[in-house]
Amino acid sequence: TAFSSVTHICRDVNYGWLIRYLHANGASMFFICLFMHVGRGMYYGSYTFLETRNIGVILLFTVMATAFMGYVLPWGQMSFWGATVITNLLSAIPYIGSTLVEWIWGGFSVDKATLTRFFAFHFILPFIITALVIVHLLFLHETGSNNPTGLNSDA
Repeated sequence: TAFSSVTHICRDVNYGWLIRYLHANGASMFFICLFMHVGRGMYYGSYTFLETRNIGVILLFTVMATAFMGYVLPWGQMSFWGATVITNLLSAIPYIGSTLVEWIWGGFSVDKATLTRFFAFHFILPFIITALVIVHLLFLHETGSNNPTGLNSDA
């Protein structure tokens, strides 16, 4: 089970407990930085750069999806109900909801098929996030930033 693999990493792998806590707390710190970045962009009016903002919003949703899947992985065995309710929100989409749930999550309950998919997505999405960050920076490079501090960029 997923929970027993987390227990194995924490107890039997050298410094596994440290790896787990750095991964979890580093992700929390990353989200704090991300929210400060979004707040700075809203405060200084960077929302006028539509392409940059749109890629940023997609980036934020992708990071949140990665975090959700990483959260469900170790606790999937313990919080079947919570994870099942959240993942079944897809079934509310008219006409295609049931098919989406079956195709993406592997069924209407969180079990081995779902956790295997979540592990794969949790591993692959950071690479997609890196590509989106590059696109985000490319669009920012096209427009330039609004330089809220007023520092001379030629210095």
